Order: sequence, then structure tokens, then C-alpha cells
Amino acid sequence: MVATENPLEQEGTYPLPEAQVDRFMLKVKVDYPTKEQELAILNRMAAIEPDVSVEPVLSAEDILALRKEIDAIYLDDKIKRYIVELVHATRRPADFGLNLNRFIQYGASPRATIYLARGAKGQAFLQGRAYVTPDDIKDIGMDILRHRVSLTYEAEAEEMTSEGIVRQILDQIRVP
Repeated sequence: MVATENPLEQEGTYPLPEAQVDRFMLKVKVDYPTKEQELAILNRMAAIEPDVSVEPVLSAEDILALRKEIDAIYLDDKIKRYIVELVHATRRPADFGLNLNRFIQYGASPRATIYLARGAKGQAFLQGRAYVTPDDIKDIGMDILRHRVSLTYEAEAEEMTSEGIVRQILDQIRVP
């Protein structure tokens, strides 16, 4: 499932309930393109009928084989516990010595635990490794957690963001 969100114009759109937002594995933020990227977009898309031929890169069988390969990537018990610690820190930060309780209305759900493991395996695969490291979790953690940490009014009043909260958790929870 893929969706886009345009934070500039929300006329006629409504925010999704937390239960629906939680079903998305990642919330990836995409910035404006560079000048070179925008020029390439212009060159490719400015014609009335742009040439946008699409060639398949992988077959369905290739994708299934890659999924099996990623599933086989080793996830040590220490890394699993680290994932659980991170997720629990979003729910009960004081238990981890973090003074964030008054800023977090709701922490990450068990889906975050599953997606951190899956995402970290994907990161390891992209790095050419057959095992997950804590850095794989940190690399993917923001995209998996940013939309799962719901802030209190106090946090919003202090201009805190979910990204800032997640960053503190990722920085402070002890790495195995």
C-alpha cells in the first residue's frame, strides 16, 4: 500500500485515524528535487505526450526469490531485544531514563516492532550483509517510527516534533 501526503494543501482531505496510519510501514519524507533533478523532470515530462515507456526490471519470480533471501537474513536475539526496547521507549520513556512522558500521547504499536525487524533486514540486504546490525535499525528507524509516535498538546505547544522525540530515543537507548 502506497499513499502520498501533501502537507501544503489539505483542502478536501482529512487526516487518517492513528489505527490506519499505523498500517503504513514507512513514512518517508521527500524534499524538493535538486536543480539537476528538476531539469531532468522538465526534460522528461514537459511534452504534451511525454515518452514514459516502462520496462520491467524484475519478474514476479525474482521478487519472490528476493523476499525469501531477505527473510533469511539473520536477526540476533540481542538485536530483537534492541528493537523491542526502542518500541517500548516510545510508550514508557521514563522506564528508560528519558524525560519524555509528558510529550508522548501514544507510543508505537507492535506493528512498529515487526516493521523495524523487516526494515532492518532490508537495510542489511541493501548493504550486502546476511545479518542485521544496530545501525540498520537506526538507519530505518525514523521512517518507521515518526508516524507512530503521537504527541501531546504540551509537545505541540513547545514546538516539539515526533521526529525530535524519535531521534532522542534512537540516540539514548543503549545499543547491544
